[in-house]
Formats: sequence, C-alpha cells, structure tokens
Amino acid sequence: MVSIYRLKPAFQATLRPISNQLAKHNITANQVTLFTLTLTIICSGILALIGPGAIWIAMPILLFVRMALNAIDGMLAREHSMKSDYGYVLNEVCDIVSDAAIYLSFIAIPGFNIYVMFGFVLLSWLSEVVAILVFHIKDERANHGPLGKSDRAFLFGLLGLLVGLHIDLSVLGIWIMLIAYLAVIYTIYNRLRTI
Repeated sequence: MVSIYRLKPAFQATLRPISNQLAKHNITANQVTLFTLTLTIICSGILALIGPGAIWIAMPILLFVRMALNAIDGMLAREHSMKSDYGYVLNEVCDIVSDAAIYLSFIAIPGFNIYVMFGFVLLSWLSEVVAILVFHIKDERANHGPLGKSDRAFLFGLLGLLVGLHIDLSVLGIWIMLIAYLAVIYTIYNRLRTI
C-alpha cells in the first residue's frame, strides 16, 4: 500500500548533516524527542485557543518541523550510539501524545466534532500499537498505509492550510473525517495482515 513513509530514506539523507552537528554538540536523541513533544503541544494548544484564522497556515509548517525532528532523533539514536530501551519507549509515547495534541486542536474548527476527533485519536493510537506489536513479533515494523503516521501528518497539514485560507470545513470536514476513519481502519487491517 502506497504511503508517504516510503520517502523517509531520502528525507533522512537531507537531514543527516543536521543530525551529525547535533551529535557533535552533545545533543541527545531523547532531548530532541522531548523538545519535539513540547513544541507540538504548545503550538497545537495556541492554534486551538485562537481558533479559525490565518494563523492555521502554521499547522503544515509545524507538522513538517515535527517530522524532521522525528527523523533526526531516530538518526541520532541509530547512528551515534544513543539507542536505549528508555529512548525507544520515550519516542513511542511522545509520538502518540503529539499526534493527539495535533488532532484534538481541530476541535476548535467547525466541522470537527469533539467525539469524532477523540475517536480518531484512539484509532490512530491503535494503528501505532499494532505496528509496535508486529515489530516485536517479526522484528520488522509494520508501517503500511494508506493512513500511517506520515500520511496523517500530510492530511492534517493540508486541513490546517485550508483553515488558514478561510476555507469553510463545517460540512467538508465531516466527510474528510469519515474517509480518514475508513482509511485508518484499513491501515490497521493491513498491518495486522503482516503477522
């Protein structure tokens, strides 16, 4: 199944010089992970408090920066002898908490019902839990789409851009979330099939 995740190797190659510089300055993978979580929660909270407006154009920027920082902390861990069990757990927990902060910020936007968004958070978490469990069973993480973490970032970045451009999502948002629900359920199914 096609997923934006397939672009990860090229993306990492672009970021490797930054990762190497951070390692030279004794910045650890765990520090980058915690910084990413803090940045995501603060920025998502600000957007939610302000509500619909041009500032939501910042959402795709936030998601791109978060994706870059996630790639960097992974490279620091793998390529600079910073891997640890604690770091692995910290990274997974911070990822799903960051996801929740981003998705729930959309509750401030008409068309994104609080219960629908909480449901989407739970389904997204389930898809990541399945990926982790598959990794422990097969020693290979299941990052199958069509709506993996990177794909969800693209989707919500696009939605944030539309909000920033004052596009009315009060009806369209409902349909988009319905499709997103179906896509993430199919993602879970695809990941379970790898066992």
